[in-house]
Amino acid sequence: MRTLGTQGPETSEVPTPTPAVPAVDALVIGAMAEEVRPYTERATEVGPVLEHGFAAARLLLLDGRHVLVVRSGIGLVNAASAVVAALARVRPRAVLSTGSAGGLAADVAVGDVVVGERYTYASADATAFGYARGQVPGMPAAYDADPVLLGAARAVAPAAGALRTGEMVSGDSFITAANVAEVRQAFPAALSTDMETTALAQVCHAYAVPFLSVRGISDLCGPAADQDFHMAVDEVAARAADVVLAVLRA
Repeated sequence: MRTLGTQGPETSEVPTPTPAVPAVDALVIGAMAEEVRPYTERATEVGPVLEHGFAAARLLLLDGRHVLVVRSGIGLVNAASAVVAALARVRPRAVLSTGSAGGLAADVAVGDVVVGERYTYASADATAFGYARGQVPGMPAAYDADPVLLGAARAVAPAAGALRTGEMVSGDSFITAANVAEVRQAFPAALSTDMETTALAQVCHAYAVPFLSVRGISDLCGPAADQDFHMAVDEVAARAADVVLAVLRA
């Protein structure tokens, strides 16, 4: 039997612990550097980069609040693994998903900010076994936003574009002209689609942490998704950040 900390050939090396992160008020997570940059740019204090797998995190002081901002990488698995790693080290009062999304509903415009009321998987289909479309077996049919966070977001008046609240769907496939009709038929109330939100909502449901997703619409799904209907990710991410910061202040 090996004893940690003893010397000799039977000794196991003890890894150097990762520096501890102090208590945080909120955890904000985005997939790409462009989606989390608005927070570091507005912070009054910026901590060092803490890496874990593909994710990178920084502790920021924003409007007097300690916020751990995480860049997760794109996709459901990257998002879920990044938020699990963060929640293993800190216990925030809330988790907020931030960044960009594709507009799915016909009346959503590029530049709008969508705040999710409920979150579902676009590609999950276990209906053959009696589950709802979008439902992972054994899990809720959808994940609801935290009502306090949602109420605070609804009170925000964006500086540009419209603020919309409703359903968001997420999946590991881009929604294009080839598959947009099927997704709209399956989720007629969905306003937007991205590749991280619902995975984050599922983890927060498991950990009983309040969750909200706020996304700026950078492009439109389907035949309209060309360069005439596109806005840079950093611009819509900044609009989403405006709403997230207003929610944190509230």
